[in-house]
Parts: sequence; structure tokens; C-alpha cells
Amino acid sequence: MNDALEKGLINAGATVIGFAHVKVALNDEIAHLERAISIGVDRNLNEDTIRFLGILQKKATSCLRRNGYKYLCIPPDSDRINSTFISKLYPLFTHKIAATSAGIGWIGRNGLLINPVYGPRLSIATVLTDAPLKVGTPIESSMCGDCRLCVDFCPSKAITGKDWSRNKPFIELVRLNSCSTHKKNSKAVNGKPNCGLCINICPYGRKPVQTVQTV
Repeated sequence: MNDALEKGLINAGATVIGFAHVKVALNDEIAHLERAISIGVDRNLNEDTIRFLGILQKKATSCLRRNGYKYLCIPPDSDRINSTFISKLYPLFTHKIAATSAGIGWIGRNGLLINPVYGPRLSIATVLTDAPLKVGTPIESSMCGDCRLCVDFCPSKAITGKDWSRNKPFIELVRLNSCSTHKKNSKAVNGKPNCGLCINICPYGRKPVQTVQTV
């Protein structure tokens, strides 16, 4: 089953694919969907990327449905609609849980998923399923080491400099109010809603690559 999903998603344009056991992170209503398929693409998160991730999710769910398995799609961040069931579920289960559990990456000091090849430049979507997929090895702690570039150069001083680990999943890495205020001010000045410095300055995300990863 893993091979079929990987082949289909890679051929459809996925950059990174991982499989995880996530039952401990699920509420009771969906605890039976204990496997997660984490799908990443090396693209900025915008409307086109959201549509593309949706296509990849449909590719995965078609494979699952053909084989008789249940599934639930967790949409990309910018694709939430507040009145839907999935939007209520999302705060309880984020893409970062699936991606770190699958071994795709860790959460950097900038609060973003960091992949060792693609850095913080991946946009992620998740499919939960009851398919008995083989899972990757979870990443347990930050691999940022002594690097503090995002901390030292953050224009809003929003990054606290603390380290993420699986046993401290809710530690404050970024002061969201400070980051949000800076982005609002930036949009008022130059029309751009995002700063992006913590992405661009990350050493893991600087060099363009043309490879495909499966975990």
C-alpha cells in the first residue's frame, strides 16, 4: 500500500511523502484513523499551491478508497472554512504533528517545519486513514543546533529562541502577536502580507534542489 501511494503521489508532483502513526494526537471521534499520510510540495503556500495539494490529497484518497480504507483530509492552512467540521478538528491536529511523526522534519526555532533538504519551504497537507501503512521514524527534537539566524534577524523579535521537542510540543517558539503585528505593518507599507525572512535566512532552505523524498 505504501508503494502504491508513494508512486502515485510522486508521479502527480509531490516533493516529500511520509507516513506516521498519530493515534495519540487524535480525538475519540476519529481515533480509528490512526495513520497519517503527510504530503509536501516545495512551493509557497498560496491559492495555486492549495489547489495543487488538494489534487494530491484526492490522488491519495482515490487509492485508499479503491482498497476499501476510510480516510479524512486535513486541508492546507489557508483552506480552512470556519463553519465546517474539519475546521473544528484542525486546531486539535496540525500538519506539523503528522510531518514530524513521519520523520519528514522537525519544528525549527522559527516555528516552521524544517526538512533537512528543503528547509522551511514545504507546504503540507495531511490525509488520515485506517489503512495499515508502514510508518516512518518520528523526529524527537530540534536539529537546528547552535544556529540562531532566524532569532537574531527577526525584525519583530518574535522568535523566542527556544527549542522544540516532541515532549514539549506546545512550547512558545514564536510570539504570534508580535509576528502578526509586523506582517500587518509590512502589508500597509509595501502591500506584502508576509515577512518571510525566517524562511529565506534558514540555512536548510537556501539551495534549490531537484530531488524527491519519501520517508
